[in-house]
Amino acid sequence: MSEPVLHAQGLAKTYQSGDRRIAVLRQVDLEVRAGETVSIRGESGSGKSTLLNLFAGLDTSDAGQLAWEGKPVVLAEATRRRAAFLGMVFQSFYLIPEIDAFQNVLMAARIRGIPGPAERAKANVLLRRVGLSERATHLPAQLSGGERQRVAVARALLNSPRLLLADEPTGNLDEHTGDAVVELLLALCRETGTALVLVTHNVAHAAKTQRSLFLHDGVLRETRVGE
Repeated sequence: MSEPVLHAQGLAKTYQSGDRRIAVLRQVDLEVRAGETVSIRGESGSGKSTLLNLFAGLDTSDAGQLAWEGKPVVLAEATRRRAAFLGMVFQSFYLIPEIDAFQNVLMAARIRGIPGPAERAKANVLLRRVGLSERATHLPAQLSGGERQRVAVARALLNSPRLLLADEPTGNLDEHTGDAVVELLLALCRETGTALVLVTHNVAHAAKTQRSLFLHDGVLRETRVGE
């Protein structure tokens, strides 16, 4: 059996709202193994994005434990480790508007240092794989929403991450384009052996992952899509 790349046990998170404490996450347990694809659904406001921020080491939980490849995640060290371990795709793309698609993909390597020939070659390979070779020199404003999201996918995979977190990656796309982006994500993860945690409202997209989970009342549970 493949090793777990992500292990979460008993994660809890509360927020202060006026004089009230709101428990968003109560007792979240999850283990994701290398190459595994997992979807997480839940009502709006159920804490899905909060949970992904915890998985990514962008925030700390109030209780519980989180480990990447067996090593506990410490917030002070997370930035250094994240660049090599983790890729992220967001609903809003987060491309830098002043640089072209190729340079946006390379930004993932710049975080770790000056990109060399190997990184530049891989950026070209990934742009070709997502169908954007001929758009490599275009600025984000010159690309459609689907094209921008494909650039974001290529950027997330440049550093060969062990885990890819995708937070509603089709939220700003039409149905047809969204379907294509999810199919691309799943295909690339299969090819590279990258584990995927996909947060989505879309039942059809969730059905395409190996495991489907539902976040309700601060707890994750396994579910059959459609329940």
